[in-house]
Amino acid sequence: MKRQGRRSDCPISFALEAFGDTWSLLVMRDLLFSGKSTFSDFLRSEEGIATNVLAARLRALEEAGLVRAEGEGRNVRYSATAKGLDLLPILLEMIAWSARHDAKTAAPPAFVARIQKDRAELISELREQLAGGQTEQPKSKGQAPKKR
Repeated sequence: MKRQGRRSDCPISFALEAFGDTWSLLVMRDLLFSGKSTFSDFLRSEEGIATNVLAARLRALEEAGLVRAEGEGRNVRYSATAKGLDLLPILLEMIAWSARHDAKTAAPPAFVARIQKDRAELISELREQLAGGQTEQPKSKGQAPKKR
């Protein structure tokens, strides 16, 4: 019997279907680490996403339960759901991995050191700030990256 809507029950395949394309991860990065919350905020990211692609990715992230949209028209603000906040450890690991293997990384060394030293505390702080609607990132022990 053929499955409906899923390639397989593989956990990696499931994750890739939810957030595995480049643009979705960059939108989540901006939402979680840069305090971006509006369509125009995301458009100003250095990677230069097209408006139609951004609209499709935001819609897909919302359908996957990773992002919620509040407001109407140009006043829509996006925020991470609890499911979206669960991506923090994955994205932090990607930052740490990139810092190890990319000589040109934009990740601040103090932030990378904090990921390596007290990841659980950092995740807890980020979750608390993001769940509370704050856009300011942790000040102590290293700054969150502004751009990746």
